[in-house]
Amino acid sequence: MEKYIVEGMTCAACQARVEKAVSKVDGVQSCAVSLLTNSMGVEGSADPNAIIKAVENAGYSAKLQSETNTQKADTESISAEEEALQDHETPKLKKRLWYSLGFLVVLMYITMGHGMLGLPLPSFLNHNHIGLGLTQMFLTLIVMVINKKFFISGFKSFMHGSPNMDTLVALGSSVSFVWSVYVLYVMTVQITDGVANMELMPLYHNQLYFESTAMILVFITIGKMLEAKSKGKTTDALKSLMKLAPRKATVIRDGIETTINIDEVKLDDIFVVKPGESIPVDGVIISGDSSINESALTGESVPVDKSVNDTVSAGTLNISGYLHAKATHVGKDTTLSKIIQMVSDAAATKAPIAKIADRISAVFVPAVIVISIIVMIGWLLAGASFVYALERAISVLVISCPCALGLATPVAIMVGNGMGFQHGILFKTSEALEEMGKMNIIVLDKTGTITTGQPKVKDINPIGDMSINELLQIAYSVEQKSEHPFAKAIVEKAQQENIQALPTEQFKNVVGSGIEATLNNHLMQAGSMSYIRIIADISSDIQAKADQYAGEGKTPLFFAQDGKLIGMITAADTIKEDSHNAITKLKQLGMQVVMLTGDNERTANAIAKIAGVDRIVAGVKPDGKEAVIAELQKQGKVAMVGDGINDAPALTKADIGIAIGAGTDVAIDSADIVLSNSTLTDVVRAVRLSRATLRNVKENLFWAFFYNLICIPLAAGLFGLSMNPMFGAAAMALSSVTVCMNALRLNLFKIDKDIEEKNTQREKHTERKEEKQMEKKIMIEGMMCGHCEKAVKSALEKIDGVASAEVSHVSKQAIVTLNKEVPNEELRKAVEAEDYTVTGIE
Repeated sequence: MEKYIVEGMTCAACQARVEKAVSKVDGVQSCAVSLLTNSMGVEGSADPNAIIKAVENAGYSAKLQSETNTQKADTESISAEEEALQDHETPKLKKRLWYSLGFLVVLMYITMGHGMLGLPLPSFLNHNHIGLGLTQMFLTLIVMVINKKFFISGFKSFMHGSPNMDTLVALGSSVSFVWSVYVLYVMTVQITDGVANMELMPLYHNQLYFESTAMILVFITIGKMLEAKSKGKTTDALKSLMKLAPRKATVIRDGIETTINIDEVKLDDIFVVKPGESIPVDGVIISGDSSINESALTGESVPVDKSVNDTVSAGTLNISGYLHAKATHVGKDTTLSKIIQMVSDAAATKAPIAKIADRISAVFVPAVIVISIIVMIGWLLAGASFVYALERAISVLVISCPCALGLATPVAIMVGNGMGFQHGILFKTSEALEEMGKMNIIVLDKTGTITTGQPKVKDINPIGDMSINELLQIAYSVEQKSEHPFAKAIVEKAQQENIQALPTEQFKNVVGSGIEATLNNHLMQAGSMSYIRIIADISSDIQAKADQYAGEGKTPLFFAQDGKLIGMITAADTIKEDSHNAITKLKQLGMQVVMLTGDNERTANAIAKIAGVDRIVAGVKPDGKEAVIAELQKQGKVAMVGDGINDAPALTKADIGIAIGAGTDVAIDSADIVLSNSTLTDVVRAVRLSRATLRNVKENLFWAFFYNLICIPLAAGLFGLSMNPMFGAAAMALSSVTVCMNALRLNLFKIDKDIEEKNTQREKHTERKEEKQMEKKIMIEGMMCGHCEKAVKSALEKIDGVASAEVSHVSKQAIVTLNKEVPNEELRKAVEAEDYTVTGIE
């Protein structure tokens, strides 16, 4: 996506005009313009010069964001994205406002202070209605010149056939001014005809609208300034994120510490970080240890301890230690830069719901102009005076507000996006933020998503004359070149046992099945039962044992030498601490939770039982996950959560792809949402934030539509009420500010509060259930296998009052269902009688 900065837009009609013009350029596949950030994202092969020319022909100006580069006072450069979000408008508007107010005060002193309250004026102006009228005209002209931008933009867009909000303001104030000048000339004619000065009073007091002309411009300027400030607050999260990017780095060059600009840091440079300094680029620690505050990237406030070989990310804060680290990612490749890019890209995209406002905004201003003409003609035909009909037409022009429509969606999306970032949830597009809350089915990859993805070796079963250490050495030698999590578990186990690896050759990875290599001229093969069964005979006893292990949540890995089975090693992954609660909350939000895994069905069932998912799809190879997603999409909207390379096709196929932040770059690139905390709880937060944001957008659209639905007829005088044009201008300015402030309410949204309340209500409801439905959770240490589970289960179910017990050595807990009250101490004694330790009962 190529991004541009667009200048001159003032409302949704401008936005629609730019999008329409650019979309016609050859090579443009899609175009999204953000009124909020004055930016435009264009996808396709179109020439940037052609795009810029199309914008200019539409009456605006544009430039490539990548070419924008300003200098701060201290000569440190800021990024183009940061420059695009700088509030350049508020200082200009503030200056215009103060000058305008100075002349408006004098004007109002004459019209209201003297005319209504009798405040003194110079003697030559007393009862001199022509002189007073001329003075008002000159003061109004000055205010109009100060706010000439309204007229330049308004009439320019009108001439290009795309009237905008400025057109309404320019027309309303211009008509008021021209009419007032006409009346002033009528007064001079009457003086020439010998009419007494006192007889000019009705014309002076009732038909001169100079103060309304000036007041309209001032009120709109006030509204635009408040709107600019409100819009600025919605991008605070993105701006604060950009400020995290360090400007300088201290690197070691030729043995000397040298401070250089951040863009001069190269890959593999050794950089130094002192206590209290920010990490300049992504790297790996080569000496020292410290606590690192990563809250800026992950939202987690608790510092993380880091030591040698641990990774550090740009923008995080070194709290205590003195570190030497080697640069692994610099420039645009750092984690911080990628996050900034994702958040910035999201601001440059458009949510589907915004299209409703866009379609209306495209015809809104022309429609308002037509309505104002019809109102004027209607009142004239109804017998009203020309002055009254004109006043109604001007009121319709200035009270209409396409700005509120144009801002309704982007301000809420930007605030929601910023709030997501604060919690480590990165929405790549506005569409992802809107659509996440509409998902019906959540598909979770097992390894690394539900589980930690860091399995441990549990059992080593050699066959024949081979010893445990010999089997472990062979497994270590063969698996050390594999990136599979179970291979890493075997390597870790062998290193703990101080076993040395033997040299292997011709290593080959059989995707989704296993691996093979040559060891001492022997062909060694390792993998799943289905893979090894093709190569070697597996006895019924070994199969039975493997099934038993699988039922316990362990994955059996088989090893063969020259086509003969030599052993089996099991490894088991552990469930993340928050997975069960997160899945429960997703179900409370009305979603079906599906676990998708390549593991066999028995192993998958063991994990699923603890996690609490609704459905399991097991034994799926990487190339089959996409097909499973396609099948589920027939039942509803599907979100897929994964972390590995093999998840990338499924993440792309799903309606919303969610990548665990600790996963691979391929998975993250394929996803629509990235969870930097690598926790399923953030999936729940993403759903809730999406729903809250969409609700806020609908509120904004409602108030924007409701405002125009009520105020335009009111300004037209249809309810028997008349509205002065200056009050219409004030109401219009207020509507845009209201929409922005409503969007900012999202910052007060408690992302976990409703879930906590639901859990509390659920607990209260559970307490009111019959005693036979009571459950207790017992945390148990010491269980190692299925036999342990059976012993604990049997001991618990012998207790009077225990209807059933579900025991898992993987989660180290037992869930007992009671049909009457059983003291905790009795439960504890039953478990400890079997030589296990109870660490808690809930």
